[in-house]
Amino acid sequence: MSRQRMKILYSGHVQGVGFRYAVKSAARGFEVTGTVRNLPDGRVELMVEGETPELEAFRRAIPEAGLGGLIRHEDVSWSEAGGGFRGFEIVQ
Repeated sequence: MSRQRMKILYSGHVQGVGFRYAVKSAARGFEVTGTVRNLPDGRVELMVEGETPELEAFRRAIPEAGLGGLIRHEDVSWSEAGGGFRGFEIVQ
């Protein structure tokens, strides 16, 4: 099975509430690599790579990690993995 890249743009009350740290904590339970960052427009961008079933499970785990009430909308896109990630990091 090939590795995929999943990009999610979260909107809602997702900045200034520990959202990125909770996503990083949730990532520890999955075999994924990537980054999470705040965007200037108030959204949070998650860029993550892994096997498709692992990515889908990670996506489901984020709202279940106590973040569901903060998320108003998520915009998800998929592409082939590009590599280049080492572990999972919060980007400032």
